[in-house]
Amino acid sequence: MPSPRLVVALDVPDPARAASLVARLAPLDVLFKVGYEAFYGYGAAIGEVLATHGAGYALDLKLHDIPRTVEAAIRAVVRPGVRLLTVHALGGASMLEAAVRAAEERAAELSIAAPQVFAVTVLTSLGGEDLGELGLSGGPGENATRLAALARDARCAGVVCSVREVEELKSFFGAEFGTFCPGIRPSGSAHGDQKRAATPRDAREAGADYAVVGRPIVEDADPVGAARAILAELRG
Repeated sequence: MPSPRLVVALDVPDPARAASLVARLAPLDVLFKVGYEAFYGYGAAIGEVLATHGAGYALDLKLHDIPRTVEAAIRAVVRPGVRLLTVHALGGASMLEAAVRAAEERAAELSIAAPQVFAVTVLTSLGGEDLGELGLSGGPGENATRLAALARDARCAGVVCSVREVEELKSFFGAEFGTFCPGIRPSGSAHGDQKRAATPRDAREAGADYAVVGRPIVEDADPVGAARAILAELRG
C-alpha cells in the first residue's frame, strides 16, 4: 500500500513566512495546500512563489454555490501547479458535475493536466453531536459515505474526509477513489479545533492518499525537521 502524500497547509497570515516555508519544504517533495488565508490574503504572490519552486499545490477553496457560479470559479483558478481543487459535496450532483467539467475543459484549453476535484464530506471540526444541529441524520461515517457516493457518481477523483472514514470509503468505492485527510496531528500535539483528528501512523494504516498537516509543521521552530518526522511516520 503506498504511503500517504504529505500536504503542508500554508495557513499563515504573513506572505513572507509562507514563501520561506515553500522554499524550505519544497525539496521534500511535499504538496502544499493553499486555503482561504493564503488565497484571499496573498494569492497571486504565493502562486508565483510556488511556481518558482516548481511546487504543486491543492487549492482548498471548498466551493459551494449554484453550478454556474462554481463552474466559473473553477475556470478562473485552474492554472499550472494546481493539482487538486476542493468543492463541497453538499452543493449537489449538478454542481459537482459542473466543477469536474470546468476543470477538465479549462485545463485542456491551457494544455495542462486537469486538476483533480475532491468533494468535502463532513468537516473534521464536526463531531457526531454537531450533525443533528445541521439537520443531518446519522453519524459522520454514514454522512461521509452518502456524500462520497454523490461525488463518485459526478466523477470527482475523491473526497475530503477524516482518517476515520477512509477504510470504509475505500471498501465501498475502491482503492483508487481518493481520500484527502485534514486533521493530522502527531502524537502528543494539540488537536486545536479538530474533533476527528488522527496521527500520521493512523493515516498510513487506514490507507489515506493525502495527509494534511498545518500547525504542527508551519508553527514549529524547525519546520523542515517537523516535516521530516511526519514523513518518516507516514512511510512507516
